[in-house]
Amino acid sequence: MASDPSSGHTNFYRFVRRWLANPLGHHQHHHLRRSTSTGISSSYPRIIPRCPSSSSAQDRDRFRQETMILDVEGGILMSSSTFPYFMLVAMEAGGFLRGFIMLCVHLVLCCLAPLLPEEVKLKVMVMVCFFGLKEKKVARVARAALPKHFLEDVGMEGLEAVRGVKSVVGVSRVIPRVMVKPFLEDYLGVDVVVGREVKMIRGFYVGLLENMNDGRLELADLEGEEMIGFGSSSGYSGHDHHHIFSWCKEVYLVTPEEKRKWSPLPRDQYPKPLIFHDGRLAFRPTLQATLAMFIWLPFSLPLTIFRTLIFVTLPYPVSVAIGSVTGVRTRVINSPVGQAKPDHHPKNPKGHLYVCNHRTLLDPVYIAAMLNKKVSAVTYSVSRLSEWISPIPTIRLTRDRDEDRRRMEEALRQGDLVVCPEGTTCREPYLLRFSPLSLELVDEVYLVALVNWSDMFYGNSTGRSKWLDSFYYFMNPRPAYDVEFMDKMPTRMVVDGKTCESKHVANMVQGEIGRVLGFECTKFTRENKYLALAGNRGVVDANQ
Repeated sequence: MASDPSSGHTNFYRFVRRWLANPLGHHQHHHLRRSTSTGISSSYPRIIPRCPSSSSAQDRDRFRQETMILDVEGGILMSSSTFPYFMLVAMEAGGFLRGFIMLCVHLVLCCLAPLLPEEVKLKVMVMVCFFGLKEKKVARVARAALPKHFLEDVGMEGLEAVRGVKSVVGVSRVIPRVMVKPFLEDYLGVDVVVGREVKMIRGFYVGLLENMNDGRLELADLEGEEMIGFGSSSGYSGHDHHHIFSWCKEVYLVTPEEKRKWSPLPRDQYPKPLIFHDGRLAFRPTLQATLAMFIWLPFSLPLTIFRTLIFVTLPYPVSVAIGSVTGVRTRVINSPVGQAKPDHHPKNPKGHLYVCNHRTLLDPVYIAAMLNKKVSAVTYSVSRLSEWISPIPTIRLTRDRDEDRRRMEEALRQGDLVVCPEGTTCREPYLLRFSPLSLELVDEVYLVALVNWSDMFYGNSTGRSKWLDSFYYFMNPRPAYDVEFMDKMPTRMVVDGKTCESKHVANMVQGEIGRVLGFECTKFTRENKYLALAGNRGVVDANQ
């Protein structure tokens, strides 16, 4: 009779929680019994001071039939500091005030480091980070914001070791399970995640870090499993490490010196492509970087107001020039300004249709500034405040195809129109699926490729604070935009004697912009993005 795959995962989880929860002497008693049946003479695992990925080919073949107990902080992450991850939760789920308190508390703990045990410092950090936060907010940050920063901290050598075994049990000794579980399961394919929980009452965290304790569970379910351990030799003599690896026959421990030689994981080697992520912080919030951010904040607020006012009120050439003085960098490639104006097609005697990829809400504004003329832009689920402060006219779409078509046709009769067919922004070098509706309205379309950079805050989000997107973009010390005007493309094409359907034309437009930018084209949509990050279909309150 075939076994249920899910029962194996449950058995793993029960087994690891059990031997992490019970006293050390109880493990040793069973370990001696297991040693007799497996031929291992010692009650302690054999320590091997190297990364499993640097083992011999024979050992690597053997690993493919074994289960790995992975010390997450020691075996997969390059940095030894967990402060950035707690700061991300504090900032993204709790706001700037909680982040500032977290920074101050951490500085105090650093000063008292010789006097306080690591466990006390960890519990204080968890209390400051989690106290009073909603469970849903923390879960959203763990799912939408943390994986990006974890991936950027993964060592390529450590991931190779994880990929070379039959199954993996990830054990997080420091980072609470709620923070690391989505990353380990969704991106690394870890079978079971074990870690410390943070106490909750009625959906709110109270900030108390619980011990791993799942009661008394039997070991019969995993009898005969061969396990190896993988972690860092830093602090191995401590009780935590022995607890984690007490049931392994071998433990591979990478030294701090070897770990410093690890290479960051290249984007093209991510186990799963990082297409969507959320959160406002565009940098890794280390202690020094976080301190620099809070020093910058008092200067950024008046500067943001000034930058917004000049872009809203002044003529484009003046606003771009003044913006560059304040640190806003703009570069235009193949500017159409001053070039001979092409003849309009009789079917569309007034306006051009500009189609671009979508990076932030400011995309149409930058195109208008580089064209040095007024254009209209279509929007969907944009806040009323964003529409009100927009320096260009906006046309709100309804997601009703006939009505949207009518509104865009009316806008084209009145002048030029900018459309972002992706329907939502994408931060990474990917293009979402292009909607073909706007391409059905004209015989030729003008393509624009956009790239932007944010060194401190992202100017887009999927949360309830979307109305602050443009302000966050201008809060960056040196925000930058590249606007590249491409050759126009016909939308009525004949291939093999047949007229191309609009969806095929949309794919060609997407491919051409992706080729110029070096971005990868995908089939993902706005709905896919919001379901992955926000748990909804992307409809934002328009009255915000």
